[in-house]
Amino acid sequence: MDMMLGPEPETNTADFDEKPIKMEDPIDEKPPDPKDEAAEQKKKEILKACKTRDFAALRTLAASPGGFLTDTIRQQAWPLLLGIPSLSDTKPEEEEEEKEDWKSLPPHKDESQVQLDVNRAFVYYPNDQNDTQLSHSKTLLSTLIIRTLRHHPYLSYFQGYHDICQVLLLTLPPALQPAALAHLSLLRIRDFMLPNLHPAIAQLRLLPDILRSSDPELWQHLSSTEPFFALSGTLTMYAHDITNLGEITRLFDVLLARDPVFSLYLFAAIVRSRRGELLDIPEDEPEMLHSVLSKLPQPLDLEGLISQAVELEREYPPEGLRGWGRGISRWSVLKTGRGEGFIGRGGREAFEKQIRELEWRERVSRVGEVVRRNRGW
Repeated sequence: MDMMLGPEPETNTADFDEKPIKMEDPIDEKPPDPKDEAAEQKKKEILKACKTRDFAALRTLAASPGGFLTDTIRQQAWPLLLGIPSLSDTKPEEEEEEKEDWKSLPPHKDESQVQLDVNRAFVYYPNDQNDTQLSHSKTLLSTLIIRTLRHHPYLSYFQGYHDICQVLLLTLPPALQPAALAHLSLLRIRDFMLPNLHPAIAQLRLLPDILRSSDPELWQHLSSTEPFFALSGTLTMYAHDITNLGEITRLFDVLLARDPVFSLYLFAAIVRSRRGELLDIPEDEPEMLHSVLSKLPQPLDLEGLISQAVELEREYPPEGLRGWGRGISRWSVLKTGRGEGFIGRGGREAFEKQIRELEWRERVSRVGEVVRRNRGW
């Protein structure tokens, strides 16, 4: 509230003539913290990159320490990286029209599994909810997932999808969540939402290729161990394995800013970070190696791992990996999501072509099996 000030009192100028002016020392004044100044400067750079749609700058900033710094900034950066309208571009009347439309759509075949997983959600974060709040959060999560699946019934749900959705739910405002999840599902994790896991396994086969190129000794030591230990991490964008909300949102910064294949380079960096521990385990004990590799190291040096993964991708790009050419479908998200400008590509079209490719490979496999049986192999 503004205060009404009266007339200024008369000043006795003689007092100024007779007494010297004394400047008092500042009280409890601390020097500026360089970290705060650096964070403020980075914040300005991120917001500028969002405003100018500078994807190259966002890519660099996301990989630098701290990523996008706060959820408030993420609410501007993530929609841009996912190729969806920002909150300021979302019209309230359109949001209301779409809010309930999913209820009239046919149920998705995987809704029962969705509910089982949602019942197990919010185990680690947020940890300040009472039973009523937790129940409400689970209802919101279930609605977000089922709404997406009913709008895109050709997608197959996988266990761990709810972990990814949980991160979006806790970070983005409600108006952005459905579009964010739909675009993420179609354009970044589509390979995991096909009828089988063959495309996901094809992705995992690139991990030994990265290790073979970057650390031949470690690759040889692990050569008897199948790369399935990386399935949980890569399948769920690490949301199932990282139990700290601040860490997983920070990791999402870089996963959304870079190509989908970056997730594999990150796991390669994780494996390399445990080099000494792994080399101490006999290579003829693949079960022990798998057990160690299937759990993320604790504590997790996230910034160091991101930096190493960026360097690995720079030195050993996917196009140079042995399994990239024939092992990865041309319709895989690893290829349709490669390079700038991929955001607008049709996820539904690529999905259908992947389906046809999978069906063709399955027919070829069945024919080959019949031929082998008839020849007595």
